[in-house]
Amino acid sequence: MEKLIMGVDGGNSKTDYFLFTDKGTFVDYYRGPTCSHEQFKDGYEGAYRAMKDGVSKLLDKHGLKPANIAAAAFGLAGVDTPNQKANIEKIVSELGFSRFQVVNDSFLGIKAITEKGYGVCSINGTGTSCGAIDRHGNCLQVGGIGWIVGDDAGGGYIARLAVRSAYLSAYRMGKPTSLTEIVMNQLGITDKYYLMEAISEAALKRRIDYTGLTLAVFAEAEKGDAVARDILQSVGVSCAQAVAGAIMNMDFDEPVEVVLAGSVWVKGASPIMIKAFSDEIARHVNKQFRILTLQVPPATGAVIWALELAGGVFPDYEKRRQIIETVSAHLEAEA
Repeated sequence: MEKLIMGVDGGNSKTDYFLFTDKGTFVDYYRGPTCSHEQFKDGYEGAYRAMKDGVSKLLDKHGLKPANIAAAAFGLAGVDTPNQKANIEKIVSELGFSRFQVVNDSFLGIKAITEKGYGVCSINGTGTSCGAIDRHGNCLQVGGIGWIVGDDAGGGYIARLAVRSAYLSAYRMGKPTSLTEIVMNQLGITDKYYLMEAISEAALKRRIDYTGLTLAVFAEAEKGDAVARDILQSVGVSCAQAVAGAIMNMDFDEPVEVVLAGSVWVKGASPIMIKAFSDEIARHVNKQFRILTLQVPPATGAVIWALELAGGVFPDYEKRRQIIETVSAHLEAEA
C-alpha cells in the first residue's frame, strides 16, 4: 500500500503545501498565506493557526489527518535558531504529524538539485543566509538574521550600498560612480546639496526602490563602473565566507555541491559576483567543489526530503525528476 508524504515550503508571504505518495505520484496541492511566526503579532500562536488551516485545506477533502502522513518536511522562513526550530517542531507535533523534519527554507535547495542529497546552499535574494547538510545528515545554518552576524548580501543590502556609495562619492571622498546620478534621479533631486535630506526622507517613508537600485548596480557593473563592481564582488565574498565556514565546520566528501539560490544569484547571474564567490571559497577550503544554480522551485526540495524520510534513502534521479516536473508545473500554473 502506498504511503502519503507532505512537502511544505513556507516563505514570508505564502506557503506551498504538496501531497504526494511515496512512489512520487502527485496527489494534491494548496497555496496558503505565510505561516512564519515572524509575520504574526502573536508569534507562534499565529503560526499554529496558519499552519493548521493550510494543512486542513490540503488534507480534509481527502478525508485525511496529519496522522495519515508517513513523513513530512517543512522548509520555513523564520526557523533560524535552535529555539525557533524547537517551537515550530512543537507546533507540527501538536498538529498530529509524527515523522517530520523542520528546517529553514534555505536548506530546500540542497535536496532539490544535488546528486547526493547533501551540500551547501547560499541564499542571495531579498536577504541572505546559508544552509548546509553534511554526509551524515547534520544541518547547520550560517547567518540569516542580518548585518550583526555578517549577512552582507541580498538585494536590500546591495541597494543600500548603492545609496551609501552615492553619498560617499559626493561628500566623503568616495570613488566617483555612475550610481550617484541614478540614486539622485530616483530620489527626485538634481543638486547633491539635498542628497542627505532626500535619503533620510526616502528611508523614513520607505520610498527607496530597492529592486530598481539593485538592478542598477548590476547594469553599471557590466558597463565597468568600479564602485558597482566592488559592491558585487563584496557580496560574492560575503556569501562565500558563509559557505566556506559551513564546509569547514562539517564533514563533506568531494566534490562539495554548492547551490546558488535566490533572485540575486539566479536572476542576476553576475559573472563578477560568481567569480568572487568561487575564488573566495577556494581560498579557504581545501576541497573540490562544484557550483549549481537552483532553477527549480524550492518546494521540490521539501517533497524530496519527505520522500527520503519515508523511505530511508535519498530518492533516485528518475523519482526526483518526476517530482521536480510536477511541482514546477503546478507552481507555474499558480503564477
